[in-house]
This record gives sequence, C-alpha cells and structure tokens, in this order.
Amino acid sequence: MKQRYYQLIAIAVVFIWGTTFISTKILINYGLSPQDVFFYRFLLAYIGIWTISPLKLFADNWKDELYMMAGGITGGSLFFFLQNLSLQMTQASNVSFIICTSPLSATILTVLCTRNEKFTKRFVYGSLAALLGVGLVIFNGNVVLKLSPTGDFLALSASLLWGVYSLIIKRITNNYSSIFITRKVFFYGILTILPVFLIQPLFMDFDLLVTPVILGNLLFLGIAASLGCYLLWNIVVSKMGVIQSSNYLYLNPLATMLGAYAVLNEQITLVALGGMILILTGIYIATRKQEP
Repeated sequence: MKQRYYQLIAIAVVFIWGTTFISTKILINYGLSPQDVFFYRFLLAYIGIWTISPLKLFADNWKDELYMMAGGITGGSLFFFLQNLSLQMTQASNVSFIICTSPLSATILTVLCTRNEKFTKRFVYGSLAALLGVGLVIFNGNVVLKLSPTGDFLALSASLLWGVYSLIIKRITNNYSSIFITRKVFFYGILTILPVFLIQPLFMDFDLLVTPVILGNLLFLGIAASLGCYLLWNIVVSKMGVIQSSNYLYLNPLATMLGAYAVLNEQITLVALGGMILILTGIYIATRKQEP
C-alpha cells in the first residue's frame, strides 16, 4: 500500500513538471531568459523552504556538504543551463526526446555504481516501450529528425546529469531529512548559476516582475514545481529507489502534451495518442512488482 502511495506521488510530481514549460514559455515571451526563470523559481523555492526547514545550516561533514553542492549543480544550475543552451543549437524536439532518456541514464548509472538496485528484462522492455511512446508524443507525426551534434550532445549531458543527481540524492537521503537536502540543493543551484549573469545580466525590472501574470507563473514554478515537487521527488527516490522512480519521468512529455492542449490549444494527433498508450503501457510493465 505504501508503494502505491509513493507511485501516485511520483505521477503527480512528473505531471506538474510536465506543465512547467507553459509557464516558462509565457515568462520568456515577457522578456525573461531561461536563466532568469531558473534563478527566480529557485530563489522563491529557497525562501519558501526556510519556513518549514530546520535551522541547521551545514551538513554533518564536508564530504556530505560537497554532495549537497553536487546535487545543486547536477539537478539544478548545470542541468537547466545545458538544457537551455542545447535549445539554441538544435531542434526543440531533439532536446525533448534526449532529455527524456534520463530514466535510462539513471538506470545505467545506478547499476554501474551500486549493487543495491538491479533491473529485469521486464523493466528493460517496459522502458523501451515507454521511450518509443515518448518519441511519438514529442515528434507528433513529424518524422524529420535533424541532427546537430553539439546541441544534441549538450542535451545528452543534461540527461546524464539528472541520473547523477538521482544517485547523489539516494546516497545522502538516509542521513538527512528530505527538507534539508532540498534546501541545500536550491541554495547551491542558485549560487552556481550566478556566473552566467556576468555574461547576460539578470532581468530586474521590478514593476514588470510583480505584474500578476509574471508573478503568478513565477510562484507556480518556485513554490509548486520547485519547492513542492523537488521535496516530494527526493522522498520518492529515497523510498522507491533510483531505477523505479526514474521510470515515471517518461510521463513528462505526456503531461506537457495534455497541458499544451488545455492551455495553448495545441492539437493531439493519432500518432501522439499512440505514444500515450505506449508510455502508459511501458511504465505499467516496468514498474509492476516482479521477481528478478
């Protein structure tokens, strides 16, 4: 019963993450850069988490503190920076598809780096079916794939970083509360994105930032999609393991597609519907209780 509870949390988190692109797109249309959006959403999340976080400032030792910093970089600043940079060099569909290989990246890294988690044949088949479904949803009937080696490599690097982030969280989750870990991840994510603003200054038009549409979207990204979702995701990883929890990330483009349909009136094709079925079937197969 508890396992089912954490599965539902994972689904809810991924669906919220899948809709964040809508808010991000709105903010970019108002003049914010992707780096600006990341900075403000993590800053709001960091401010918010102080209201529920214990007063402890540092980890118990420098090794764990470095793990916290690595989490802020791999799951925060560098992940988003590489993802946004890749979008400038290759097609958005390429980036979306490559980023969605992060569950496979997390699985491979986990199997290589730990002995606690293993994958089965059923897990592999389910993951491949879900990944094929992701491809159908993202490309949505457009079979033209234009390769851009540099941009695609940056997107692949971002995908691998999320796998590393999951391993880091799993490694330190037994020694610290999820709230403390999440707060540290936000702090180091904010700290390590600051050098980017030496190249492109931070958007600081206060009158525009407090307008309802911008403030509302930033609050959604900062409080719901960052504070709430990162906190819940870290709990899910600690309870379900890296491999099982990461597989739910395949739902991300499904949530994006449904959100775009509801908010932006983007059409859903028969190809995308087929992708939806493959994603749901693949996740069911991969996460179903089984013997190795």
